Amino acid sequence: QVQLVESGGGSVTAGGSLRLSCAVSGYTFRTSWKGWFRQVPGKERAGVAAFWPGGSLTYYADSVKGRFTISQDNAKNTLYLQMNSLKPEDTGMYYCAAHWSGGGWYTPSAYKYWGQGTQVTVSS
Repeated sequence: QVQLVESGGGSVTAGGSLRLSCAVSGYTFRTSWKGWFRQVPGKERAGVAAFWPGGSLTYYADSVKGRFTISQDNAKNTLYLQMNSLKPEDTGMYYCAAHWSGGGWYTPSAYKYWGQGTQVTVSS
């Protein structure tokens, strides 16, 4: 049984930092595509960052480039999203996703497995 469990969300003021974690079990973690998505009420889930360890490729939404970093720890089967210089528009529910099956890295339907989400709130 595949499980993805996010943690690390919270409330911060603008300019602050958070590190989100996604613990993965029951899945071939090391070489698979993984991503982070954000969703706000009334809007579709949107891609924030993606990572393909096989080619050491990373992708970021334009809005987070230079501020967010996606990485993984193979020994801990954990995916991370380091978020620096946070802005109020970064507020949302953050989800990790795994098992990309084709399509844009930023496309939610391209991923098979999802976590339950962790809330990030950035106040001005």
